[in-house]
Amino acid sequence: MDFSAANTGLWNFIIQFGLIAGLLLFANILTRKIMFIRKAMIPTAVLGGFIALFLREMNLIPMDGYFLEKVTYHTIGIGFIALSLRIPAKYSEKEKSDLTGLKSGALIVSTYLVQGITGLIISIGLAYTIMPDFFKAAGILLPMGFGQGPGQANNVGSSYEQLGFAGGQSFGLSIAAAGFICACVVGVFYINIVSRHKQITVQKSAYVSGSVTVEDFQDENEIPISQSVDRFSVQFALVLLIYLATYLVSLGITSLLADVAPGLSKTLSPLIWGFNFITGSLLATGCRLGFDALTKAKVMTRQYPNNYLLSRISGISFDFMTIAGIASIEFKELKGLWIPFILIAITGGIVTYYYLLWLCKKIYPGYVHEGMVSMYGMLTGTISSGVVLLREIDPEFKTPAANNLLTGSSFAIALGAPMLIFIGLAPESDNMLFVTLGLLVAYLIPLLLIMLKAHRKKAVMKS
Repeated sequence: MDFSAANTGLWNFIIQFGLIAGLLLFANILTRKIMFIRKAMIPTAVLGGFIALFLREMNLIPMDGYFLEKVTYHTIGIGFIALSLRIPAKYSEKEKSDLTGLKSGALIVSTYLVQGITGLIISIGLAYTIMPDFFKAAGILLPMGFGQGPGQANNVGSSYEQLGFAGGQSFGLSIAAAGFICACVVGVFYINIVSRHKQITVQKSAYVSGSVTVEDFQDENEIPISQSVDRFSVQFALVLLIYLATYLVSLGITSLLADVAPGLSKTLSPLIWGFNFITGSLLATGCRLGFDALTKAKVMTRQYPNNYLLSRISGISFDFMTIAGIASIEFKELKGLWIPFILIAITGGIVTYYYLLWLCKKIYPGYVHEGMVSMYGMLTGTISSGVVLLREIDPEFKTPAANNLLTGSSFAIALGAPMLIFIGLAPESDNMLFVTLGLLVAYLIPLLLIMLKAHRKKAVMKS
C-alpha cells in the first residue's frame, strides 16, 4: 500500500478533519481574545463555520464540499444517539400530561404551512404584478429550504424545473442556504436580546478544562475507571454500534419497501435515510431502556451509559457538524430571480420568528427561550443549527428543548405527510394553486388546536 501523499484516498480524510479542527480552535481563540465577539455570544462553531465558508468561497483552503456534507450527515446521527443514551432527568407529571412531543410535531409542521402560505402569497403576488413570467408555485420552496433543508429544496426545485420553473433547483438551494444564515444570525441576535433583558442567564461551565467532580463523572454502579478498557471507549463503542444498527434497520426497511411497494419507496426511502437520526435515537432509547430492565432483573450489575462522557461525544459531534454544515453552504446562480429570492427569504425569516415566538410561549412554559431558539434554528436551517444555538443557553441540555427537537421531528413525519400532496398540487394549474393555498390554511387550523388545546386526560382516582 502507498502511504505517501500521492494516495489522496488515504490522506484526504485527515486533511479535511484537520482543517475543520484548526478552524474550530482558531474560532475559539477569536472568541476568547476579541471582546466584541465574546460579548456578541456567537457560538464558537458558528464563527468557525462562517470563517470556513469565507475561506472556501475565496479558494484559500481546499475544503471538499461533498466531504463536508458527509460529516454533517453522520455527526447529526452520532450526536443524537449519544444524547438519547444519557440517563434522563425525571420530569414532572405536568410536563408528561402536556403532550409536548405531539405539540412539538404540530409546531414543526404548522411552521411549514405558515412558510408555505407566506411564500405562495409572495410568488403569486409577483407573478400577477411585476414578474408575469415568474413560476407561481415557487413560494412553496420556502418551507422546503427553510424547514426541510437543502436536500428537499434540491429535490423539489429540480422537479419544478422540469415543470417550467427555469432555475428552480438553484432557487431552492439558495433558499436553503439563506435559511441557514438566517438561523445563525437571527438566533444569535435573539440570544443577545433576551440575555441583555435578563430573561435568560447564558450558562457557563463551572469547571476549568479537565476539572470534573466525581459526582459528574461517575454515578452509582458505573463501570470502574480502573477497568482494562477505557470508559470513554465503552461509550463511543455503544454509540457507533447503535449507529451501525441504525444503518441496518434503515437498509432493511427501505429494501422491504422497494420490494413490496416500489412507488411508495420512492417517496419514503429518502425520508427514512434523511431522518436517520430519529431511527438512531429510537434505537438508543430502546438500548437504554433495555439496560434498565436488565439491571432491575439483576442480570446486569453495572450502569454502562455515562452522562458526562456521552455529553462530550454529542458536543464534539455537534461542533464538527456545525462547522461542516455552514462551510458546505452554496449559493447558486440566480439569473433574474434575485427579487423573489430576497423577498421570500427575508419575509420567511421574519414571519417564522414571530410565529414561533407566539407559540413557544404557549407550548414551552418554563423554558420558552430554549424552546424558541432551538425551534427557530431548526425551522430556518437544520436540526444542527437548532442544537448549536440551544447549547449557548442550555449547554448540558438540562431542559427538554433538545428532546423536543427529536420527538417533534418524529411526530412531524406523520403530521407532515399532507405537505407531499400540497407540493404536487401547487404547480398543476392556477386553480390548483389557489386550492393548495386554501388547503394550507385549512390544515393549519387543526394543528393550532392541537398546540393550544390538547392535554392528556388525568386518571380518575377511585375512592
